[in-house]
Amino acid sequence: MRFSYRALFLFVFLCLISDFVPAQPAGKILTGAEQFDRFLPLIKGKRVGLVINQTSQSGGTLLLDSLFLLKTNLTRIFTPEHGLRGTADAGATVSDGIDPKTGISIISLYGKNKKPQPEQLANVDIVVFDIQDVGARFYTYISTLYYVMQACAEQGKNIIVLDRPNPCDYIDGPILKPAYKSFVGMLPIPILHGCTIGELAQMINGEGWLGEGLKCHLDVITVTGWRHGQPYSLPVKPSPNLPNDQAIALYASLCPFEGTDISVGRGTKFPFQVIGSPKIKSEGFHFTPQPLKGSDMNPLHKNQLCYGKDLRKAQNPEGFSLKYLIEFYRNYQKSTLNPEKEFFTRPQWFDMLMGTDQVRKQIIQGKTETEIKAGWQKELENYKKIRRKYLLYLDI
Repeated sequence: MRFSYRALFLFVFLCLISDFVPAQPAGKILTGAEQFDRFLPLIKGKRVGLVINQTSQSGGTLLLDSLFLLKTNLTRIFTPEHGLRGTADAGATVSDGIDPKTGISIISLYGKNKKPQPEQLANVDIVVFDIQDVGARFYTYISTLYYVMQACAEQGKNIIVLDRPNPCDYIDGPILKPAYKSFVGMLPIPILHGCTIGELAQMINGEGWLGEGLKCHLDVITVTGWRHGQPYSLPVKPSPNLPNDQAIALYASLCPFEGTDISVGRGTKFPFQVIGSPKIKSEGFHFTPQPLKGSDMNPLHKNQLCYGKDLRKAQNPEGFSLKYLIEFYRNYQKSTLNPEKEFFTRPQWFDMLMGTDQVRKQIIQGKTETEIKAGWQKELENYKKIRRKYLLYLDI
């Protein structure tokens, strides 16, 4: 019988992790982080930097803890918006520090330092990126991915993306225009991009979006047991204000309200599942945003009664919907003296979230959802051709 060092390695490894990684039933979806046999050989003997948060789990255990128990040479932890444990409010400053359990230094990639600096990667040979995305362009974890890839390309570091399914797997919405590039929109992709984070990483590399001819050495550990169009329920909430599947499904269509006078339920126990304002009293449903630690301490319309809609049991949009935006703007036309200014209270922010100013202007002009959506169909078809080159999973 031929001796196999690989087989021996796998046997020893499985013995080591058997105490904290439960056996997986046949046919189960396995994320990249749950396939240690595929990525451990790539980091063996390397100084490893992790880009992780609370979603970076395998078998219910944080990837950091698993790799620490396996005595991986972990030298740096990088965290995105909301921090390592995912408890910081949206937009809140996340400080650098030391992980008390492992003693490894933590670098925040949110705030002024969105991109790993050369000195922060000096003791790193390879970066492992494992963060759950929700499929929306303005969800900032993919902006963190972009900056990490750019830093790795500039500094000659390899990167491994441990892939995870896309829970809101549609292709819809306007393509980001260059003038509206920001941390809530780094890439020329639609609002719902229809990619896993591993596919996006390949697209960023392949389309030259890192700039100056840069490409990083990239490995993607693919998901098994999942393909595009297949539902996926997240085992861990990806951020404080996306607590469940309903909020995630509505997120892309409700997030642009953050550039308006309408509350999306921050400061309640059902964020991104309700919408309302003190100025619309014709609606029967109401709620009152209040400071909530770990969610939002200063929500829009704090301590004010907001009237609007309860979407906790609403049918989810199959793609990106303008239905509620148009409906609420028309309500403001009926109930306010200057609806344009009183509804679009932060027009520049609204445009950055949309990736264009055209949608806001067309809503003001009274265009229907069908008319507005028709304007981005040609660009979506071009995007789909680009996306097709980087797909790792077949469509249902």
